Amino acid sequence: MILFEKFGQHQPLNRQCERFAREGVEVSLSTLADQVGTCTAVLRPIFERIEAHVLAAERLHGDDTTVPVLARGKTDTARSWVYVRDDRPFGGPEPPAAVFYYSRDRRGEHPQSHLANYAGILQADAYGGYGKLYEPGRNPGLILEAACWVHARRNFFVLADLARNAQRKAQGRTPAVVSPLALDAVRRIDALFDIERAINGRGADQRKAVRQQLSAPLVADLEAWMREQRAKLSRANDVAKAMDYLLKRQAAFTRFLDDGRICLSNNAAERALRGIALGRKSWLFAGSDRGGRRAAAMYSLIVTAKMNDVDPQAWLSDVLARIAGHSVHRLEELLPWHWKKPKTQAAAA
Repeated sequence: MILFEKFGQHQPLNRQCERFAREGVEVSLSTLADQVGTCTAVLRPIFERIEAHVLAAERLHGDDTTVPVLARGKTDTARSWVYVRDDRPFGGPEPPAAVFYYSRDRRGEHPQSHLANYAGILQADAYGGYGKLYEPGRNPGLILEAACWVHARRNFFVLADLARNAQRKAQGRTPAVVSPLALDAVRRIDALFDIERAINGRGADQRKAVRQQLSAPLVADLEAWMREQRAKLSRANDVAKAMDYLLKRQAAFTRFLDDGRICLSNNAAERALRGIALGRKSWLFAGSDRGGRRAAAMYSLIVTAKMNDVDPQAWLSDVLARIAGHSVHRLEELLPWHWKKPKTQAAAA
C-alpha cells in the first residue's frame, strides 16, 4: 500500500505518515523510507526482467520529462526517461511494458547508455541527444528513427487553435491571429490519423498495404504543398518553423509508410509519463538521486502492471509476500502479464 500510494497515487511519505497517525498507527517517516528502499531492492529482479523484455522489442517508444530533485538550498531539474514496448497497435502477441530511468541532467549520453545494446526502431521526438543512436555504422546494430506526427501537428495546431481563440474572445481578450496555412496543415495531418484509427490493431502487413494505398498519396501531397508554401515565407515565420520541423526530418516522418509496425505518434511514451507529470504537483521534488532511481524502478513496475490491466497494489502485495521463497528460475511467473490473483484473494474479493 505504501509503495502504490507513493508511486501510483502520488502521495508523499510525510502525508502517509499523517494519515496513519490520524488512524492511530504511529509510523515514523524514516521507517516508511526504509521500507520503500528495501522493497525496491527486493523487487529489483522483477524490474530487470521487465527491462529485458522492453529492450528486446523490435520497436520502442522513447520520451523524457522533468523531475525536480532536492539540492543545496534549491531544487535542480533532473530527468525521468521512459521506453515503452507496445505491440498491440500492429497485433503483436507480446505483452506491453515500460521501463523508466533517472538521470541528474538531460545529456545525450543517458539515452545512449540506456539503448547501448538495442537495435530496432525508436519512436521519439526530435531531441538531439538521440542523434548518435541513429548513426549508420553503430554497434550492435542500426536504430531507425521514426518521428512523431503528433509533435509535428502540435506546432501547427497552436497557430490554428480556433477553440482557444473563441475562449479568448468570450473572456473579452484580444483573439490571436489564426493562420490559414496552419489550419490547412492540421486538416491534412488529421486525414492521416483518420486512416490510422481504422487500421489500429491490424497486422503489420495489412497496415502497410493500407498506408501505401491511402496514406502515401496524402503524405506526398502534403510535402509538395509545404515546399510550395514554405518558399513564400520568411525564415522567422512561425508557420515556416513548423513546416521546417517536418521537411528537415522527412525520412523519419515517412518511415511509417513502409513499416506496419510503426505508429503515427509517440503517445504510448507520453501516456507512460503522465503519472509523473501529475505527481509533480503533489510530491514537488525527489529527495535525492537515490530516491529518483528508486522512483524510476517503481514506476516501471506500476505502469507495466496498469498496461496489462493488473491492479498494481494487489500485484505488489502478492509478489512481496511470495518473492523471498520463489524459485529464481520461475520469476517470470510473477511478471504482471503472467501473474494470476491467488484464489483465496479472489474468493475474498
